[in-house]
Amino acid sequence: MKTAKWLAAVTSLAVFGGGAYLAGSQGVGQRQLHMLFDMGVAEAQPSKAEPTGAVVYYRHPDGLPEYSATPRKTQDGREFLSVRESEDISFTASGIKTAATSDQKGSASGSAATERKVLYYRNPMGLPDTSKVPKKDSMGMDYIPVFEGDQADTSMVKVSLGKLQRTGVKTAAAELASISRKIRVPGTVALDERLISVISMRTDAFIDNVANVTTGDRIGKGDGLFNFYSREIATAGAEFAAGKGEFRNNDAGSALRLKNLGVPDEVIRSIAEKHEVPTSIEYISPRNGVILERMATTGMMAKPGDPLFRIADTSHVWVIADVPEFDLASIQKGVPVAVTVRSLPGRTFEGTLDLIYPEVQEETRTTKVRIELPNPDGILMANMYADVEIEAGVQKPVVAVPNSAVIDTGDRQVVFIDKGDGKFEPKNVKLGVRGDERTEITKGITAGDQVVVAANFLLDAESNLNSALSGMAADEVKP
Repeated sequence: MKTAKWLAAVTSLAVFGGGAYLAGSQGVGQRQLHMLFDMGVAEAQPSKAEPTGAVVYYRHPDGLPEYSATPRKTQDGREFLSVRESEDISFTASGIKTAATSDQKGSASGSAATERKVLYYRNPMGLPDTSKVPKKDSMGMDYIPVFEGDQADTSMVKVSLGKLQRTGVKTAAAELASISRKIRVPGTVALDERLISVISMRTDAFIDNVANVTTGDRIGKGDGLFNFYSREIATAGAEFAAGKGEFRNNDAGSALRLKNLGVPDEVIRSIAEKHEVPTSIEYISPRNGVILERMATTGMMAKPGDPLFRIADTSHVWVIADVPEFDLASIQKGVPVAVTVRSLPGRTFEGTLDLIYPEVQEETRTTKVRIELPNPDGILMANMYADVEIEAGVQKPVVAVPNSAVIDTGDRQVVFIDKGDGKFEPKNVKLGVRGDERTEITKGITAGDQVVVAANFLLDAESNLNSALSGMAADEVKP
């Protein structure tokens, strides 16, 4: 019984196969066979979700990079295919996904981010060009979609973690710190005006003898300069000698008259003790120093006020330096100063800033400052050239950032704040004193803010581009 059934089945297959071969050789039934095969494959594949939402744009039926915001036809008369919201691309937290991919992963993972509306598409190379529909640039790169909500803060810059590493973006914390820097300016050594003495007579006098000193010689306090005779001094001395014959600092009368005529206290005391007026009185040096000028000569008649000697004490000198006008706000009286003299290499002289002159030179826009320097060995001489290094800045702690964190365009000063997750916000700031390493921020940020200190110019360029595109897109994407 089984053998009979098997033979019947084999016979039926042979007959069907032979008929099919005959029909195929004659071209009969080929179309029906293909239709049957296509139906089987279609049934084997999963059904595709129907597109939903409004029509966003229209694309070329052959998949060419041609798009249209309104219905249109190809050159051969075929209609462009409509693309609905569910078929358009969208961004999620993990990157770019198509709507079909999102559907395959389940509707449960669909969030508001996948339903955001595309406002427009911008040029991938940052050119000021936007489009309402997807398009490609001249290099074949797809335009980048800009979604609704991304324009809340057009100046905010978003950078992926990988791009952060490639561009070398680095941050540092704004902190409270003292700002210091050194101002280097040229200067000139000058004599201290307070330590210069002019020797002159207060009455007519004859110069009898002049000491063997000349211009440039050093002289000590109490050393004799010259001898003189004055008839007026002799008369006053005789009156004093004939009087009470005692000298006290508060004496009036003839003793006071001698003092007013410039007679030294030692000579007045000698007259009081000996009751005798010397015919020639010695004039002694009032200070240690260098003779700058010698005008006195033996036998000359000196009138009241005629300069006979100029003597300068060089134990302390000045250095006069020219500070630019824009640096005046960062210096103050009493700050330490280091001075080097070009003719004395290897030596540094320490002093203090004693005076800021109350005048700006109209030609050079600089202000003179005065530095006091000790000069016990007299090695510093007047009119020497010097290099001056002034300690400037603010001593009290202020909000400060590294100098590289500030982008100064002249019109504005910007610091980028790290908001985390690759987001950076530009902040307009007001600057205070700029130091060698840090800059004071008087307004815009607070201590503890993380600021960008490297590659911030790239962020600034991106921020400016975003602002420019948002301003242009407001008009360009209008229907």
